[in-house]
Amino acid sequence: MKAIDVHVHFSTERGFLMKDPVVRDAIEKYYKVKYTFKSEEEMAQEFVSLGVKAIVMAWDTESNTGWPRVENEYVAEVVKAHPEAFVAGWASVDPWKGKMAVKEAEHAIKDLGMLGLKFQQTAMGFFPNDHRFYPIYDKCVELGAPVLFHTGSTGFGAGMPGGGGYHLKYTRPIPYIDDVAADFPELTIVCAHPSFPWQDEMIAVALHKANVFMDLSGWAPKYFAENLKREINGRLQDRFMYGSDYPEIPPKRWLEEFQAAGYKPEVVEKVLYKNAQRILKVGL
Repeated sequence: MKAIDVHVHFSTERGFLMKDPVVRDAIEKYYKVKYTFKSEEEMAQEFVSLGVKAIVMAWDTESNTGWPRVENEYVAEVVKAHPEAFVAGWASVDPWKGKMAVKEAEHAIKDLGMLGLKFQQTAMGFFPNDHRFYPIYDKCVELGAPVLFHTGSTGFGAGMPGGGGYHLKYTRPIPYIDDVAADFPELTIVCAHPSFPWQDEMIAVALHKANVFMDLSGWAPKYFAENLKREINGRLQDRFMYGSDYPEIPPKRWLEEFQAAGYKPEVVEKVLYKNAQRILKVGL
């Protein structure tokens, strides 16, 4: 099977992003999973066994959560050590670190060879269209690097009193991501997840802004809404990419459910790898 999974977190102890045990317990209940740490080799083999190449993610939410980083250097090292499994890495910069964030973005992309930047606005506590963060996007445009924004609800704090203090407002597509897409037409923007409960907004942004794309991570395909399925199989078939949100959603389950959903064969190929090759310029 040919596939590029554009949205993968680590199942290793060093790369595991949820350092708060209370949040970890809550998200295990939310996803109905139990996290077990693997070695880098074991994690890589999971993707090799499926014939999948993955794009793995760093993590820096220090300003808002106080959690230790998953360093860009670590991600780059793992990608380099296991090219049979990992085709690239998403870097992470804490947007509240100002000039340091811009400098780190340049270091990660130019020196470490990482693909682009991934933001989880709920965990980071920021609105993407806040002009204080525009220098980061300027740097990405300069470097020709894409950005990946989380959209819709999140497992962080789900089921906890007050959602653990995490706010969903930061991940709404309109106006926050739509503004960035309009202000940076040369910036490639990937929006993660089907964007519940703002899925129609996300589809509207993708239809309106040619520089906006979507990954389908974080949801098992059998739960995709009918309007989303229609867009995948129709007018937005060139704008969607496969992502699992591993380890929360097992890639094997995602792929099996997607292939059984009745999409046109050419659409399946586009979503599983051809769109990622074109949009993100990564290979199998």
